[in-house]
Amino acid sequence: MRKPQRFAAVGILAALTVALAACGGSEQPAAGGAMAAPPAPMSAAPAAADGVTTNADVFGPACGKLPQGDAPGSLNNMGPQPVASAASTNPLLTTLVTAVKAVPGLADTLNSQKGITVFAPYNGAFDEAKSAMGDEAFSALLADQQQLGGLLSYHVVPKRYDAEGLVAAGKVTELAGGDVTIGGTAAAPTVTDGQGNTANVLCGNIPTSNATVFVIDKVLMPAG
Repeated sequence: MRKPQRFAAVGILAALTVALAACGGSEQPAAGGAMAAPPAPMSAAPAAADGVTTNADVFGPACGKLPQGDAPGSLNNMGPQPVASAASTNPLLTTLVTAVKAVPGLADTLNSQKGITVFAPYNGAFDEAKSAMGDEAFSALLADQQQLGGLLSYHVVPKRYDAEGLVAAGKVTELAGGDVTIGGTAAAPTVTDGQGNTANVLCGNIPTSNATVFVIDKVLMPAG
């Protein structure tokens, strides 16, 4: 998959956020970009070296926003499912899921991977991007499925990492071909994209059957 150009990617994001504004259900970021939520009763304990995590490894200020028990979107519910199917029930990711479904075959591709890491922008990340860019006339770019697929693939690492592994790696290459830089600590990692924008992890180490998921507070953009 070719790396999307900066102008087209920005256009796609602007169009995406305008077109999907009706998805709703997004939480607005609190001051500093992080979503306010009660701390989840979990810790960022080191997980397996292969990046596979369990519910006990999940951490972050937005984890308490997830449904509890065995309800759809809960950790118990998402864990046995492949990543795209699991994300489809997560209330923090409704806008992202709609975007993935707009690219034919992308959900199936993500579900079929054997071991990946997914940086998943929460709904409010798209709202923030829309506010920053304004409602420009990029709607036509939304129809370019190759560009949209490339932008979304910039949020996927073709190797499975837990938080500790990400921080130890320092930099990882995305499925779309660009790199992101990992900073912070295993208890509070950050993800800096190709344009120098840094995202915080709102809920990390989320296990699915084929991926470890990190819900983040920004949409990642590749370098130009």
